[in-house]
Order: sequence, then C-alpha cells, then structure tokens
Amino acid sequence: MSFIADESPAFAEVVKKKIAAFNAERWDASQRRPIGFKQLHDNGELAAGIAGRTFGNWCLIDNFWVCDSLRGQGIGTAMLQTAEEEALARGCRWLLLDTLDFQAPAFYRRRGYHTVWCQSDYPFEGGQRFYMVKNLQAD
Repeated sequence: MSFIADESPAFAEVVKKKIAAFNAERWDASQRRPIGFKQLHDNGELAAGIAGRTFGNWCLIDNFWVCDSLRGQGIGTAMLQTAEEEALARGCRWLLLDTLDFQAPAFYRRRGYHTVWCQSDYPFEGGQRFYMVKNLQAD
C-alpha cells in the first residue's frame, strides 16, 4: 500500500472539513463559537491575546500570549479570567488548555487548573506538555 505525501495547508483544511462533516452527523456543532480577547500597545501592536473556542460544556484555549514587557503585571491573570467568565456565560462548565514545561504550568495551577495528563519527552527528550483543566463552576 502506498500513499501520496501532501503537507499543504489546503490538504490539511480538506481533512479538517471531512472530520467536521463526520462529527456533524453525530452531534450538533452549530453552537461552537470562537472566543478571543486582545490588548494592544499604544502603537496598535498586539500586547497580549487569548484565543480558542467554546462548544457545549467546554472551552478550549488554543493560544494565549502576553508580551515580555507586560508579564508579571496581572495582564495574563485578568485576560484568562475574562475568557473564563465569557465561557461560563456561554454555558461552559470546564476550560481545557495545554502548556509546555517552560511556559506557564505554575501560572495555571495558581489559578485553579489541574493537570489531567502530561505528555513526556515533548517536544524533545526531557520536555513536558501539560494538559490542564479548570472547573469553571467550582468558584
């Protein structure tokens, strides 16, 4: 058996759409909505941003970033709390995110997240990727 290699973004998008169509036959994904908040510097450049999606009981954060000059000033905490509040308002019960060992696992733990799974040796030997969840209704 042989396969045709295709690493193009267009091909990846087609596969994504095929999965979405398959899933749509089994559950209503019409309530899936993007979620995102940003803060800009005075010059209009991105200073911080959080982006993901909500669907059913869950909010999934795909990307969360705060520029170096604003870290440690409460911007990240406030932005994460804003996303949590919006997810809760949309009916979400839990929030799921992932973070690498050199990124922010301690930051999330201090805000009520717990690790549900740790992927070892990611992306390389000795590294770790933490999948973390918070019960939004526990507060």
